[in-house]
Amino acid sequence: MNRKVAPTESTADQRRLQMADIARLAGVSTSTVSRALSGSKLVNEETRNRIADLARSLNYTINIGAQNLRLKQNRTVAVVVPYDNTTRQHLSDPFFLSILGSLADALTDRGFDMLLSRVDSEQLDSISLPYDTGRAIGVILIGQWRHHDQLNKITARGVPIVVWGAQLERQMYITIGSDNVAGGLLATEHLIQNGRKKIAFFGDVKLPEVASRFAGYQQALAAHQLPFDAQLVVPASFLENGGNIAMAELTARNVEYDALFCCSDLLAMSAINILRDQNKLVPEDVAVVGYDDIELARYFHPPLTTIRQPIQTAGLALVDSLLNIIDQQTVTPQLLPTELIFRSSSAVTK
Repeated sequence: MNRKVAPTESTADQRRLQMADIARLAGVSTSTVSRALSGSKLVNEETRNRIADLARSLNYTINIGAQNLRLKQNRTVAVVVPYDNTTRQHLSDPFFLSILGSLADALTDRGFDMLLSRVDSEQLDSISLPYDTGRAIGVILIGQWRHHDQLNKITARGVPIVVWGAQLERQMYITIGSDNVAGGLLATEHLIQNGRKKIAFFGDVKLPEVASRFAGYQQALAAHQLPFDAQLVVPASFLENGGNIAMAELTARNVEYDALFCCSDLLAMSAINILRDQNKLVPEDVAVVGYDDIELARYFHPPLTTIRQPIQTAGLALVDSLLNIIDQQTVTPQLLPTELIFRSSSAVTK
């Protein structure tokens, strides 16, 4: 039976210095410390020597087992969910829970464990730490979060990574994502075909996936010769009260609308609650379409029309793509199909 033996301490006051402490004292990132202590040529010689000297002076013991773990039978994949300080989207968000469940199932089916972590989206370089320290054989990242260039740099230095997100120009990393342009087109065309002509859009178009949904929205308007009205486009975060804030902004603009296309189901649900408070009927006065098809969507009142993302398929595709990258096989980005799920919130009433 293999087991790890804990390092002994020479005195009660002596403790093993953690990598984060060395990083703080050296004025570098923890990933730089990890690479320096493992002898990586990605860190210049002067910095490697300085970190090594600091580690020795502080009686730091390098974990050789962690360094060599990838060379043995490591069966752990790191799954990282960025934390955006602006939107503060919680890990308890139903979409996150759905895709994490899908990833856990896919990894279990293939005999792997999942190491879940949350990192600040402004410090995405740290997502490679589980790989750099040997705790994981690769990384699955949920969302690009405006950091396309950082992800290219992480990929360029050889970190096996797959990202749930949109395909972008000059992309070096592999993405698996749903066809958000088609999703936006499906949602908007459905509303137009049901007689709606003044369709508001709720979403943060600075996010790549939402920008694609917005592109589909614009394409549908153009295809049906409906004018684009910037007053109907309202920035909205994925927070629980995002729909409330967006509805307040739309109301303040005093613009006419007969439909809402919301870039998440939670946005749509909170918007419907505000419409109800304003004595507007859904779908009689305002038709509403959401996005994701979370479990609650079918039980909401009225049941929510939405765009379904293939979450179970996504989990399998993310895991298989990462394992293929690790095996040095050719891997290409995948765009998974979206589907309109019609329910009462957008029904024809006239």
